[in-house]
Amino acid sequence: MTKIIGIIPARYASTRFPGKPLVDIKGKTMIQRVYEQAKKCSSLQSVIVATDDERIQGEVLNFGGEVCMTSSAHPSGTDRCAEVIEKLNLQCDAVINIQGDEPFIDPQQIELVCSCFADDRTELATLIKPVKQSEILFNPNSPKVVVDNEGFAIYFSRHPIPYLRGVDQKDWLNQHSYYQHIGIYGYRSSALRNITKLLPSTLEKAESLEQLRWIEAGLKIKTAITTRETLAIDTPDDLERILKKLQLNDL
Repeated sequence: MTKIIGIIPARYASTRFPGKPLVDIKGKTMIQRVYEQAKKCSSLQSVIVATDDERIQGEVLNFGGEVCMTSSAHPSGTDRCAEVIEKLNLQCDAVINIQGDEPFIDPQQIELVCSCFADDRTELATLIKPVKQSEILFNPNSPKVVVDNEGFAIYFSRHPIPYLRGVDQKDWLNQHSYYQHIGIYGYRSSALRNITKLLPSTLEKAESLEQLRWIEAGLKIKTAITTRETLAIDTPDDLERILKKLQLNDL
């Protein structure tokens, strides 16, 4: 049986939303909601919050969660996940990096990422979603991905790929199936240790997408398709908009 650990990187510092993990959402903090959703995923043997802030550590302990203090110098959640594995000497086959700003994440999406590791060739895993709107297709803040016939990622880009030669852009979605990248990652433990040693690559610098560093290094990234919407909260306005959208009167 594949042993998989879920890790939720959570920083207090945020330019657009300081203290975001501790914001109250209908009586529970954001980090508690993310944690509770992750715990519903049956494929995870355990869930750990990785933070560099004692306030977040205290909150996780307060609601009975597991937490690991990590360095404040990490440039990404990937590096924070790697420290947790090393610091706690966790013996696992794979790690799922669960975004700490998605308090309503569907556990089935986490299950999908876990399922990618049934393929022994998978070194990293992530989710993709069919693009149905031109606003998303041409939005550089919504990275797109091209995959091969077996679901392994070929390339990620902020630009729509492939370019449809001789086709008006308003017709692109009618002529080709495009996929949007959903930012949840899984790493085989051996790959996680290795990718933190990689230097930023040429493609990564060009597009400002970390996953291109892994592609350029030749790592195999397996994708799984989801049709569910992800509701990340980057700003206080995002929180208000999502609360109104979901009408969380029962939470």
